[in-house]
Amino acid sequence: MAAEKIRELNDAFRTTMSGGRVMLTAGVDALPSDVKAMVIRRVATFSEFTPENDPHGEHDFGSFTLTGQKFFFKIDYFDAAMEFGSEDPADPSKTTRVLTIMLAEEY
Repeated sequence: MAAEKIRELNDAFRTTMSGGRVMLTAGVDALPSDVKAMVIRRVATFSEFTPENDPHGEHDFGSFTLTGQKFFFKIDYFDAAMEFGSEDPADPSKTTRVLTIMLAEEY
């Protein structure tokens, strides 16, 4: 049940980029603005979740190739004050979601 709620919250955040914080690594931020926009759009529309890349069914990680470069995105969960990890990612009142978009080579 918790994984379902977490997946629902992650999908809502990832598809709207609202309800948390979105971070771009230095490599992604340095891309030309049109490529950067395509990368962000690709994260928002990503739907290729499988048991191999999403073993917990939370839709918190993805990878894709665009313009010949491999990208990763990851959603992490912090407490509301952004000091520690969230104890309950299924509770949005106690969790701040952080979506990080990176070049695979930056991982």
